[in-house]
Amino acid sequence: MNRDWADIWGGLALGLLGAGVAIYAGLRLDFGSLRAMGPGFFPTVLGVALAVLGAAVALPAWNRAAESPKIAWGDASAVIGAILIFGFGMNRLGILLACFAAVLIASLPAPHDGWRWRILLAASVTLLCWAVFILGLRMSIPVFPKLP
Repeated sequence: MNRDWADIWGGLALGLLGAGVAIYAGLRLDFGSLRAMGPGFFPTVLGVALAVLGAAVALPAWNRAAESPKIAWGDASAVIGAILIFGFGMNRLGILLACFAAVLIASLPAPHDGWRWRILLAASVTLLCWAVFILGLRMSIPVFPKLP
């Protein structure tokens, strides 16, 4: 039988990750109670929820037929490139330029033509990141590029 292997493997990965987090947090951190939650409460509950979600994805896929997934290498490369630019560029470029560049790179494989919407999207996401992380959460992330 041709099974939906993409959902089976994806659900299994989610389930194993969630179970691993729940077990690690449950064994190493104090769980506490509902009234006085310990540091292990939240990661344990989230790990269990992720494990249940993984099972909810994988189990129905066992009886579902699907075609073999085709990997869009260009799309995947753009997303991975955007993550790398953002992650490695944060300290050198600052959050504004790193975020702007990451959104531009991630939007390259989009089916829409033109640069106007890409620049508007990058500017909007950059403004949102600045508002959330710098203004709202007051994180000590470099905002502007480091000059030598």
